[in-house]
Amino acid sequence: MDILSVLWTTVLPFLVILTIVVFVHEFGHFIIARINGVKVDVFSIGFGKELFGWYDRHGTRWRVSLLPLGGYVKFFGDANEASGGADKSRELSEEERRVSFQHKRVGQRFSIVLAGPAFNFIFAILVFAGVFMSVGQPTTPPVLGGVQEGSPAAEAGLMPGDRVIAINGSAVDRFEDIQRMVPLNPEGRGMDVTVLRDGEQRTYEITPRMTEMTDGFGNTQRTPVLGVSVSREAMELVRMGPVEAVGQAVVHTGTVVTSSLTAIGQMISGDRGTEDLGGPVRIAQFSGQAAQSGLVNAIMFVALLSVALGLFNLFPVPMLDGGHLLFYGIEALRGQPLSEQVQEYGFRVGLVLVLTLMVFVTWNDIVRLIEG
Repeated sequence: MDILSVLWTTVLPFLVILTIVVFVHEFGHFIIARINGVKVDVFSIGFGKELFGWYDRHGTRWRVSLLPLGGYVKFFGDANEASGGADKSRELSEEERRVSFQHKRVGQRFSIVLAGPAFNFIFAILVFAGVFMSVGQPTTPPVLGGVQEGSPAAEAGLMPGDRVIAINGSAVDRFEDIQRMVPLNPEGRGMDVTVLRDGEQRTYEITPRMTEMTDGFGNTQRTPVLGVSVSREAMELVRMGPVEAVGQAVVHTGTVVTSSLTAIGQMISGDRGTEDLGGPVRIAQFSGQAAQSGLVNAIMFVALLSVALGLFNLFPVPMLDGGHLLFYGIEALRGQPLSEQVQEYGFRVGLVLVLTLMVFVTWNDIVRLIEG
């Protein structure tokens, strides 16, 4: 594949998709800051040198910068783009203090910072709801159409025609629930699968087998499988009204969040490997694949990436929104902020952690490309 093809099929979709979710995130900070009377100096898509920009009537510099891997909103009175403290280069006047982020009440600062991740989640819910209303939500009854010979499911006694109603006590309403739950099961651990057969409930303990699978984008990865399938003819797209679509979109977003947290918890505990963690290279690869597979898949990927960005920013690590929220929560409890020295050390540790994570996930991406 030549360079122009890579730019057109991978890099361009990646930049478009990332710009959308970053804009949504930063716009959340921006609009709630404006509501709370904070002056916004800069709204930037990307980091580094400005490529082009303009001023709005409120004096905010809107700009697109050289490095398109993120963005930021800089509030009046901040020492830097990360809101890592007040600018002490000069004394602010009373009028300037009224529009300074650092001089707002802790509850106002908390809401402004929380708005970024919140807008990511709200945006994802609206996108999912729009797809469910216009195209429909894929729905497949959890009835087994086939059980692979020699598979863990066959060895446990599952049979075609069994209707799966629960896994580890969690209700199963669609076959898609099985496809979501099984990959989250730690390697080597059994699952209690409850099925309905001839009107009778039966529960089987099944240990999924790690198997190399190819996803819809052609990527190969090791994942736990039971060895069951469903007839594709049984799947249907169910279109919904606005209220039901929004409700299902909220549930779907919650499922994405809980599944992600479960996987992260398993990585921390050692029950799951870290090879599934990906960085910009893998996101770019998936962006290109989603764009090539159709408009709906590209739109759904935008929503999924928005959820991921919102969730990542809520982690209580200084430099991220979650770190700011942690500091503001402590300030609210103590009645005064932590010392500038403690906050400074916190941001330094946070920067090291974020940079270390970026190096690690990029290394994962490179290894994956080499092995692929």
